[in-house]
Amino acid sequence: MKKIALVNDLSGFGRCSLTAAIPVICAMGLQACPLPTAILSAQTGFSNYFCDDYTDKMDAIIDTWSEMNIHFDGIHSGYLASPLQIEKVLRFLNLFQTPQTIYLADPVLGDNGVPIKSFNESLLHGMRLLCEKSTVCTPNLTELCLLTDTNYKNLISYATSPDYTNRIAEIAQNLLQGKTNQTIVVTGIIRHTSNQTYIGNLAINSCDTIYVETVFTGKSFSGTGDLFASILCGSLVRGDSIHDAMHLAANFLQPAIEEACAANLSGKHGVPFENYLSILCCHEKADF
Repeated sequence: MKKIALVNDLSGFGRCSLTAAIPVICAMGLQACPLPTAILSAQTGFSNYFCDDYTDKMDAIIDTWSEMNIHFDGIHSGYLASPLQIEKVLRFLNLFQTPQTIYLADPVLGDNGVPIKSFNESLLHGMRLLCEKSTVCTPNLTELCLLTDTNYKNLISYATSPDYTNRIAEIAQNLLQGKTNQTIVVTGIIRHTSNQTYIGNLAINSCDTIYVETVFTGKSFSGTGDLFASILCGSLVRGDSIHDAMHLAANFLQPAIEEACAANLSGKHGVPFENYLSILCCHEKADF
């Protein structure tokens, strides 16, 4: 069975990070191997939570895995709280990443034009290093702008323009830096038309540009980005194309988000994705 190392925090409530990634990877017929960066009672969107930082424990886990001569087919890193944690991931990659390894870096730096509370130049520099080493990098628009030193407000001012996604693709090309073995997937693109609002994801590599969108419900939920990135990583490790991976993620997330909206669930609790895990179990390529 193929194995994916999942480097992220474990939050008891919020359906995000490892509690989102582990069931997704398992449902896809892959072994999930978590490397926790922290243990939290609930994700940080809650007003009160307990957090046990695992930074000083990460090396012990990494060293033990190295002694076991473990091989990983995929590696997925998500939220990292500090430059020191990024150093741990870089060390992990040095030990376990091979030319055949699918490495997905989710450079968590901010959202809606606002950087995360722990943001600083050292964190940004570290995330750039991880993106350079990735097979797939999944920044949202805010993170894309931070990584490429682009003005966020100026970019989203084109959200009603027909060439909005073309502008985003041009910026992503700067992050791609001409690499032929890497894909940048820009997530959470809100696009407006005269009578509808859509949310989409745009993949850019040296060969192709793929845009997949669905109707935007107007509400954001914890963990949907983690679910999307986990499905992408799992799909690519299974041997699916980036085209099929993106459509699978959209088809999985849309009904879960719609159910959460219909039930008027709080965004900080995430979406009831557990009801749709069967969508991920089929290894046959869907007819999109």
